[in-house]
Amino acid sequence: MNVLVIEDNESVCSMIDMFFSKEDINGEYVHDGIEGYKRYKDGDWDLLIIDWMLPGMDGVSICRKIRSEGDAIPIIMLTAKDSESDQVLGLEMGADDYVTKPFSPLALMARIKAITRRVNSGSFEKVEKGLLNTEHFKISREKREVYLNGDPITNLTPKEFDLLYFFAQHPKQVFTREQLLERVWGYQFYGDERTVDVHIKRLRKKVGTENQPFFHTVWGVGYKFDETIQTIQD
Repeated sequence: MNVLVIEDNESVCSMIDMFFSKEDINGEYVHDGIEGYKRYKDGDWDLLIIDWMLPGMDGVSICRKIRSEGDAIPIIMLTAKDSESDQVLGLEMGADDYVTKPFSPLALMARIKAITRRVNSGSFEKVEKGLLNTEHFKISREKREVYLNGDPITNLTPKEFDLLYFFAQHPKQVFTREQLLERVWGYQFYGDERTVDVHIKRLRKKVGTENQPFFHTVWGVGYKFDETIQTIQD
């Protein structure tokens, strides 16, 4: 597994590298945002870990640029900014997850493993050998392809794909944010429910319409996926 870490704090990089060596992960470290983006373009990476505050180009700008180019590579954002608005901004720019500094290396490794498990499709239940057909969607877990009414959807991030696939497996079933974090993200609830909210919002924009958002808020509980409802309920 090849991971590019764009982080200007060398002590943080050393700590991450120590844990990477134990997990047999090949990590490369760049301390400048512009140089980090160039290295990303030149390499073949399985995952990016990007610090928010970087010299040259900040992490949010890097993330936004990568997503605007249509690359769905998994991205974890490291941030010392712990306000809700800052974290939501990072997620809205395309990050799949974030870890707030100071952080436990074990927690970071848990996030990395959760993302890679979903990308490798190893933990989903078999549904017609990974091919899921609904009224409007055709989803291939193995190929990680999504078709909406016959048209390909190519701009989903890995976590957006996982969330859509999970909901499509459980139509009309209501899930709390805590359940979604555990079932889709792969870790217990740590006060990160805004992560779910942002990903639902992004999916509504990418696959929904004004009259058929597909993802519906159940007030006081959580969310459900319903292809039969024709008007926004929230």
